[in-house]
Amino acid sequence: MKTKMIASPKTIHPNLYKIDRNLNALVQKIELLNYINPTNIEQEKRNFFSSKYNVAPNFKYRRIDFDAHKLQQHLFSQDIDSINDEESRTFFREVIYDYSSLIQCIETIGQGNKFYYNALKAFGTPTDKDVENAKFILHFTDDEHDSEMLPMYNADEAAAYFREFVKRYDFELNIKFSNKISAAAMVQNNTKTLILKKNHRYSSNQLKVLANHEIGVHLVTTFNGINQPLKIFYNGFPKNVETQEGLAVFSEYMSNCLTLHRLKELAYRVIVADSLRRGFNFCDTFDLLHNQYKLNREEAYNISLRAHRGGGFTKDYTYLTGLKKVYDRYHNGKNLNNLLSGKVSLDYVHIVTKWQEQELAEENRYSNLAFNSNENKNEKLDFILKNLK
Repeated sequence: MKTKMIASPKTIHPNLYKIDRNLNALVQKIELLNYINPTNIEQEKRNFFSSKYNVAPNFKYRRIDFDAHKLQQHLFSQDIDSINDEESRTFFREVIYDYSSLIQCIETIGQGNKFYYNALKAFGTPTDKDVENAKFILHFTDDEHDSEMLPMYNADEAAAYFREFVKRYDFELNIKFSNKISAAAMVQNNTKTLILKKNHRYSSNQLKVLANHEIGVHLVTTFNGINQPLKIFYNGFPKNVETQEGLAVFSEYMSNCLTLHRLKELAYRVIVADSLRRGFNFCDTFDLLHNQYKLNREEAYNISLRAHRGGGFTKDYTYLTGLKKVYDRYHNGKNLNNLLSGKVSLDYVHIVTKWQEQELAEENRYSNLAFNSNENKNEKLDFILKNLK
């Protein structure tokens, strides 16, 4: 009697695997954050401050090291119609449009409105409701500062903290230092590296925030994505930024290190992204934050920089919108596991479940330990997050 052979998912879905592999080979260099951060941040900050905030920074950017036009051609030459399953076919078509938008962003960095319109296509812009939510947050009185908020630790001490934190996982943590990033820390997905801002001073609270945000979510989803059979989990679902940043800030909330000050920072990012739509230049945005909202000049500069890099980068408003969506999902009793299976987006979380049933996706190797229990002690944050529209 012959043993019946059970077909593997690769045998059942050969064209889906083929297109997934092809896209993986094509998109290795499409990591927008590698190109969007100016290379002369610190020099231009000094110039801006010495000009008494009157001369806008002249940012320089890394040259792109791929042929954007040729890459677009290869993307759109994929035989998407060869994928039998209609839902997966539609998904991969959206993937190609999404990656195409990111390429257009990268090739127009530093070109003013050209870049801004491409950023709008890739990330959108805040709605009136988003702006109202941001203003609602800004009405609340700041919590009293405690010693946890004092900037005491240099980048080497921060690196030691993160190396200790990552011991709860069994993946390697690569750390690099740079003065060419706009954030205090960021994860570079394609090199699986945590990059720390070399000249930054970190508070105890910020170390906890960054550990739970960058390692607990961004690196967990990177390594979960690597372990999936399909490379799209690692390279990124369409419009995944809002979901991934929402999860990362929610991780701060669950681990009891999200503060009202941090939530207000996310609200200012929404206000500033909206100011781009209204035609504000760098000096206008800085004036709005520093003189009208009374932020200190360092905070005002950093938030303005994040919004104006490239020519007008709207991505930052999605931290708050993503947080609200993830917060509501959690408090409605819905599982977050599939959102951690890679660079997944809420709009396509249903396809993860479907692919798991078809053995095209596997259970997560890593989980975010902060999601195991809600440690938030700040009732004011809960009141705010529940009442966002």
